[in-house]
Amino acid sequence: MQKYDVIIIGGACAGLSAALYTARRALKTIVLTRDLGGQAAITTEIENYPGVVSVLGPELMNRFKEQAEKAGAEIRLTQVSSIVKEGDEYVVSDGVEQYQAPALILAFGLTHRTLNVPGEKELTGRGVAYCATCDGPLFKNKIVAVVGGGNSALEATDYLSDICQKVYMFVRADKFRADEVGMLEQVKNKANVEIRFNTSITEVIGERKVEKVKLNDGSELELNGVFVEIGYATQTEFLHNLVELDARGQIIVDQEAKTSSPGIFAAGDVTNIPFKQAVISAGDGAKSALSASRYVKKLKGLEDKPDWNR
Repeated sequence: MQKYDVIIIGGACAGLSAALYTARRALKTIVLTRDLGGQAAITTEIENYPGVVSVLGPELMNRFKEQAEKAGAEIRLTQVSSIVKEGDEYVVSDGVEQYQAPALILAFGLTHRTLNVPGEKELTGRGVAYCATCDGPLFKNKIVAVVGGGNSALEATDYLSDICQKVYMFVRADKFRADEVGMLEQVKNKANVEIRFNTSITEVIGERKVEKVKLNDGSELELNGVFVEIGYATQTEFLHNLVELDARGQIIVDQEAKTSSPGIFAAGDVTNIPFKQAVISAGDGAKSALSASRYVKKLKGLEDKPDWNR
Protein backbone atom coordinates (compact mmCIF):
# COMPACT_ATOMS: atom_id res chain seq x y z
CA MET A 1 0.00 0.00 0.00
CA GLN A 2 1.51 3.30 -1.13
CA LYS A 3 0.43 6.24 1.04
CA TYR A 4 -0.05 9.85 -0.07
CA ASP A 5 -1.70 13.02 1.16
CA VAL A 6 -3.61 13.53 -2.10
CA ILE A 7 -4.41 11.22 -4.99
CA ILE A 8 -5.41 12.94 -8.22
CA ILE A 9 -7.18 10.90 -10.89
CA GLY A 10 -6.72 12.48 -14.29
CA GLY A 11 -3.71 14.04 -15.98
CA ALA A 12 -4.95 16.90 -18.13
CA CYS A 13 -5.56 20.60 -17.45
CA ALA A 14 -7.51 20.12 -14.21
CA GLY A 15 -5.51 17.24 -12.78
CA LEU A 16 -2.04 18.61 -13.55
CA SER A 17 -3.00 22.07 -12.32
CA ALA A 18 -4.26 20.50 -9.08
CA ALA A 19 -1.01 18.52 -8.75
CA LEU A 20 1.06 21.69 -9.09
CA TYR A 21 -0.86 23.36 -6.27
CA THR A 22 -0.98 20.43 -3.83
CA ALA A 23 2.71 19.67 -4.36
CA ARG A 24 3.67 23.31 -3.78
CA ARG A 25 1.76 23.11 -0.49
CA ALA A 26 4.08 20.29 0.58
CA LEU A 27 1.45 17.56 0.22
CA LYS A 28 2.68 14.19 -1.01
CA THR A 29 0.86 13.97 -4.32
CA ILE A 30 0.40 11.35 -7.01
CA VAL A 31 -1.45 11.70 -10.31
CA LEU A 32 -2.95 8.52 -11.71
CA THR A 33 -3.95 8.91 -15.33
CA ARG A 34 -4.51 6.74 -18.39
CA ASP A 35 -2.95 9.41 -20.63
CA LEU A 36 -1.35 12.84 -20.44
CA GLY A 37 -3.20 15.91 -21.61
CA GLY A 38 -6.63 14.50 -22.36
CA GLN A 39 -8.57 16.41 -25.01
CA ALA A 40 -6.00 19.22 -25.10
CA ALA A 41 -3.25 16.78 -26.11
CA ILE A 42 -5.07 15.92 -29.34
CA THR A 43 -5.77 19.56 -30.19
CA THR A 44 -3.58 20.71 -33.07
CA GLU A 45 -3.15 24.30 -31.93
CA ILE A 46 -4.43 26.23 -28.91
CA GLU A 47 -4.89 29.97 -29.32
CA ASN A 48 -7.32 30.77 -26.50
CA TYR A 49 -5.21 29.98 -23.43
CA PRO A 50 -4.40 33.27 -21.65
CA GLY A 51 -0.78 34.30 -21.83
CA VAL A 52 -0.03 31.91 -24.69
CA VAL A 53 -0.61 33.34 -28.15
CA SER A 54 -0.35 29.99 -29.90
CA VAL A 55 0.84 26.57 -28.81
CA LEU A 56 0.42 22.97 -29.89
CA GLY A 57 -1.85 21.06 -27.51
CA PRO A 58 0.72 18.35 -26.67
CA GLU A 59 3.36 21.00 -25.99
CA LEU A 60 1.14 22.89 -23.56
CA MET A 61 0.25 19.70 -21.72
CA ASN A 62 3.90 18.72 -21.49
CA ARG A 63 4.59 22.09 -19.83
CA PHE A 64 1.82 21.35 -17.32
CA LYS A 65 3.40 17.95 -16.61
CA GLU A 66 6.94 19.29 -16.20
CA GLN A 67 5.79 22.05 -13.87
CA ALA A 68 3.82 19.64 -11.67
CA GLU A 69 6.76 17.23 -11.48
CA LYS A 70 9.20 20.05 -10.70
CA ALA A 71 6.96 20.99 -7.76
CA GLY A 72 7.25 17.42 -6.48
CA ALA A 73 4.18 15.62 -7.81
CA GLU A 74 4.52 12.01 -8.93
CA ILE A 75 2.77 11.05 -12.16
CA ARG A 76 1.94 7.48 -13.07
CA LEU A 77 0.29 6.23 -16.27
CA THR A 78 -2.34 3.72 -15.26
CA GLN A 79 -6.08 3.06 -15.36
CA VAL A 80 -7.94 3.33 -12.05
CA SER A 81 -10.36 0.45 -11.56
CA SER A 82 -11.84 1.06 -8.11
CA ILE A 83 -12.05 3.42 -5.14
CA VAL A 84 -12.98 2.19 -1.67
CA LYS A 85 -13.33 4.17 1.54
CA GLU A 86 -11.61 2.69 4.60
CA GLY A 87 -12.19 4.79 7.70
CA ASP A 88 -11.02 8.33 6.98
CA GLU A 89 -8.89 7.20 4.05
CA TYR A 90 -9.56 6.23 0.44
CA VAL A 91 -7.92 3.28 -1.27
CA VAL A 92 -7.52 3.56 -5.02
CA SER A 93 -6.64 0.51 -7.09
CA ASP A 94 -5.52 0.06 -10.68
CA GLY A 95 -5.77 -3.70 -10.49
CA VAL A 96 -2.07 -4.08 -9.74
CA GLU A 97 -1.12 -1.44 -7.16
CA GLN A 98 -3.06 0.20 -4.33
CA TYR A 99 -2.74 3.82 -3.27
CA GLN A 100 -4.08 5.34 -0.06
CA ALA A 101 -4.81 8.96 0.87
CA PRO A 102 -7.28 10.99 2.95
CA ALA A 103 -8.08 13.22 -0.03
CA LEU A 104 -8.95 12.53 -3.65
CA ILE A 105 -9.30 14.91 -6.56
CA LEU A 106 -11.34 13.52 -9.45
CA ALA A 107 -10.24 15.29 -12.62
CA PHE A 108 -10.37 12.72 -15.41
CA GLY A 109 -12.48 14.77 -17.80
CA LEU A 110 -14.83 13.54 -20.48
CA THR A 111 -14.35 11.11 -23.32
CA HIS A 112 -15.66 12.30 -26.66
CA ARG A 113 -17.84 9.92 -28.62
CA THR A 114 -16.27 8.96 -31.90
CA LEU A 115 -17.59 8.02 -35.32
CA ASN A 116 -15.67 4.75 -35.13
CA VAL A 117 -14.99 4.71 -38.87
CA PRO A 118 -11.80 4.01 -40.87
CA GLY A 119 -9.43 6.97 -41.03
CA GLU A 120 -10.89 8.85 -38.06
CA LYS A 121 -8.27 7.86 -35.52
CA GLU A 122 -5.37 8.23 -37.96
CA LEU A 123 -6.42 11.76 -38.96
CA THR A 124 -7.38 13.04 -35.52
CA GLY A 125 -5.52 16.31 -35.05
CA ARG A 126 -4.94 16.47 -38.80
CA GLY A 127 -8.38 17.55 -39.89
CA VAL A 128 -10.57 15.49 -37.57
CA ALA A 129 -11.45 17.58 -34.52
CA TYR A 130 -13.78 17.39 -31.55
CA CYS A 131 -13.87 21.03 -30.42
CA ALA A 132 -14.96 23.82 -32.77
CA THR A 133 -13.99 26.52 -30.28
CA CYS A 134 -10.46 25.11 -29.98
CA ASP A 135 -9.68 24.17 -33.58
CA GLY A 136 -12.12 26.24 -35.63
CA PRO A 137 -9.74 29.16 -36.33
CA LEU A 138 -7.35 26.73 -38.05
CA PHE A 139 -9.95 26.19 -40.77
CA LYS A 140 -10.56 29.80 -41.75
CA ASN A 141 -11.91 30.00 -45.31
CA LYS A 142 -11.84 26.20 -45.57
CA ILE A 143 -14.60 23.67 -46.29
CA VAL A 144 -15.61 21.59 -43.27
CA ALA A 145 -18.33 19.29 -42.02
CA VAL A 146 -20.01 19.08 -38.63
CA VAL A 147 -21.38 15.69 -37.63
CA GLY A 148 -24.31 15.67 -35.22
CA GLY A 149 -27.86 16.82 -34.73
CA GLY A 150 -27.89 18.16 -31.17
CA ASN A 151 -27.31 21.53 -29.55
CA SER A 152 -23.50 21.25 -29.60
CA ALA A 153 -23.54 20.44 -33.32
CA LEU A 154 -25.74 23.45 -34.01
CA GLU A 155 -23.51 25.74 -31.97
CA ALA A 156 -20.41 24.42 -33.74
CA THR A 157 -22.03 24.92 -37.15
CA ASP A 158 -23.10 28.45 -36.31
CA TYR A 159 -19.60 29.34 -35.09
CA LEU A 160 -17.77 27.71 -37.99
CA SER A 161 -20.05 29.29 -40.59
CA ASP A 162 -18.67 32.69 -39.58
CA ILE A 163 -15.07 31.73 -40.38
CA CYS A 164 -15.26 28.92 -42.93
CA GLN A 165 -16.01 29.09 -46.63
CA LYS A 166 -18.66 26.38 -46.38
CA VAL A 167 -20.02 24.14 -43.64
CA TYR A 168 -21.84 20.86 -44.26
CA MET A 169 -23.95 19.56 -41.41
CA PHE A 170 -24.47 15.81 -41.43
CA VAL A 171 -27.43 14.67 -39.33
CA ARG A 172 -27.78 10.90 -39.06
CA ALA A 173 -31.54 11.00 -38.42
CA ASP A 174 -34.30 12.67 -40.43
CA LYS A 175 -34.60 15.55 -37.95
CA PHE A 176 -32.63 17.50 -35.37
CA ARG A 177 -32.36 16.44 -31.73
CA ALA A 178 -31.55 20.00 -30.72
CA ASP A 179 -33.97 22.02 -28.62
CA GLU A 180 -32.42 25.44 -29.24
CA VAL A 181 -35.13 26.79 -31.56
CA GLY A 182 -33.52 30.18 -32.09
CA MET A 183 -30.13 28.66 -32.93
CA LEU A 184 -31.79 26.17 -35.27
CA GLU A 185 -33.44 28.89 -37.32
CA GLN A 186 -30.24 30.91 -37.34
CA VAL A 187 -28.24 28.01 -38.75
CA LYS A 188 -30.89 27.18 -41.35
CA ASN A 189 -30.70 30.73 -42.66
CA LYS A 190 -26.93 30.72 -43.14
CA ALA A 191 -26.06 30.95 -46.84
CA ASN A 192 -22.87 28.90 -46.51
CA VAL A 193 -24.43 26.07 -44.48
CA GLU A 194 -25.77 22.95 -46.16
CA ILE A 195 -27.76 20.57 -43.95
CA ARG A 196 -28.00 16.92 -44.99
CA PHE A 197 -30.35 14.62 -43.09
CA ASN A 198 -30.08 10.82 -43.05
CA THR A 199 -26.38 11.27 -43.74
CA SER A 200 -23.37 9.81 -41.96
CA ILE A 201 -19.66 9.45 -42.64
CA THR A 202 -18.44 5.91 -43.30
CA GLU A 203 -14.77 6.74 -43.87
CA VAL A 204 -12.39 9.67 -43.49
CA ILE A 205 -9.84 9.78 -46.30
CA GLY A 206 -6.46 11.51 -46.54
CA GLU A 207 -2.71 10.93 -46.54
CA ARG A 208 -1.29 13.51 -44.12
CA LYS A 209 -4.54 15.42 -43.54
CA VAL A 210 -8.25 15.14 -44.24
CA GLU A 211 -8.92 15.33 -47.96
CA LYS A 212 -12.41 13.90 -48.30
CA VAL A 213 -15.02 11.70 -46.67
CA LYS A 214 -17.11 8.79 -47.87
CA LEU A 215 -20.81 8.98 -47.02
CA ASN A 216 -23.39 6.32 -46.31
CA ASP A 217 -24.89 6.64 -49.81
CA GLY A 218 -21.54 5.68 -51.33
CA SER A 219 -20.64 9.17 -52.53
CA GLU A 220 -17.47 11.06 -51.65
CA LEU A 221 -17.14 14.71 -50.67
CA GLU A 222 -13.96 16.80 -50.59
CA LEU A 223 -13.40 18.50 -47.25
CA ASN A 224 -10.61 20.14 -45.26
CA GLY A 225 -11.95 19.24 -41.84
CA VAL A 226 -14.47 17.16 -39.91
CA PHE A 227 -15.83 18.31 -36.55
CA VAL A 228 -17.39 15.46 -34.58
CA GLU A 229 -20.11 16.84 -32.33
CA ILE A 230 -22.01 13.78 -31.16
CA GLY A 231 -21.51 14.27 -27.45
CA TYR A 232 -19.26 13.07 -24.66
CA ALA A 233 -19.31 10.20 -22.19
CA THR A 234 -18.54 10.82 -18.52
CA GLN A 235 -17.40 7.29 -17.61
CA THR A 236 -18.30 7.85 -13.97
CA GLU A 237 -20.24 4.61 -13.42
CA PHE A 238 -17.69 3.37 -10.87
CA LEU A 239 -18.44 6.43 -8.70
CA HIS A 240 -22.20 5.86 -8.25
CA ASN A 241 -21.93 4.81 -4.60
CA LEU A 242 -19.18 7.27 -3.79
CA VAL A 243 -20.23 10.76 -4.88
CA GLU A 244 -23.42 12.41 -6.09
CA LEU A 245 -23.82 12.56 -9.87
CA ASP A 246 -26.31 14.50 -11.98
CA ALA A 247 -28.57 13.01 -14.66
CA ARG A 248 -25.75 13.23 -17.21
CA GLY A 249 -23.27 11.40 -15.00
CA GLN A 250 -21.32 14.54 -14.14
CA ILE A 251 -19.88 14.91 -10.63
CA ILE A 252 -21.78 17.52 -8.66
CA VAL A 253 -19.50 20.04 -6.92
CA ASP A 254 -19.98 23.21 -4.92
CA GLN A 255 -18.07 26.48 -5.32
CA GLU A 256 -15.12 25.03 -3.40
CA ALA A 257 -14.88 21.92 -5.63
CA LYS A 258 -16.27 19.72 -2.85
CA THR A 259 -18.33 16.66 -3.74
CA SER A 260 -20.97 14.99 -1.57
CA SER A 261 -18.29 12.88 0.15
CA PRO A 262 -15.85 14.40 2.68
CA GLY A 263 -12.32 14.32 1.36
CA ILE A 264 -13.31 13.92 -2.29
CA PHE A 265 -13.00 16.92 -4.56
CA ALA A 266 -13.52 17.21 -8.31
CA ALA A 267 -12.49 19.57 -11.07
CA GLY A 268 -12.73 20.15 -14.79
CA ASP A 269 -14.94 18.72 -17.50
CA VAL A 270 -16.10 15.72 -15.46
CA THR A 271 -17.97 18.04 -13.10
CA ASN A 272 -21.28 19.83 -13.59
CA ILE A 273 -19.65 23.15 -14.47
CA PRO A 274 -21.45 24.65 -17.51
CA PHE A 275 -18.38 25.41 -19.64
CA LYS A 276 -15.75 22.95 -20.83
CA GLN A 277 -12.58 24.86 -21.68
CA ALA A 278 -8.90 24.29 -20.86
CA VAL A 279 -8.46 27.52 -18.92
CA ILE A 280 -11.58 26.85 -16.85
CA SER A 281 -10.43 23.31 -16.06
CA ALA A 282 -7.01 24.58 -14.99
CA GLY A 283 -8.59 27.13 -12.67
CA ASP A 284 -10.93 24.54 -11.21
CA GLY A 285 -7.97 22.24 -10.67
CA ALA A 286 -6.22 24.90 -8.63
CA LYS A 287 -9.40 25.49 -6.63
CA SER A 288 -9.82 21.78 -5.88
CA ALA A 289 -6.19 21.59 -4.75
CA LEU A 290 -6.56 24.47 -2.32
CA SER A 291 -9.71 22.90 -0.88
CA ALA A 292 -8.00 19.51 -0.59
CA SER A 293 -4.99 21.14 1.10
CA ARG A 294 -7.20 22.79 3.67
CA TYR A 295 -8.96 19.46 4.32
CA VAL A 296 -5.75 17.42 4.73
CA LYS A 297 -4.03 19.96 6.94
CA LYS A 298 -7.10 20.17 9.17
CA LEU A 299 -6.96 16.37 9.59
CA LYS A 300 -3.31 16.74 10.64
CA GLY A 301 -4.16 19.48 13.10
CA LEU A 302 -2.34 22.09 11.05
CA GLU A 303 -3.58 25.51 10.04
CA ASP A 304 -3.98 26.15 6.34
CA LYS A 305 -3.83 29.90 5.88
CA PRO A 306 -6.39 31.45 3.53
CA ASP A 307 -5.27 33.19 0.35
CA TRP A 308 -6.51 36.50 1.69
CA ASN A 309 -7.48 37.88 5.08
CA ARG A 310 -11.10 37.43 6.08
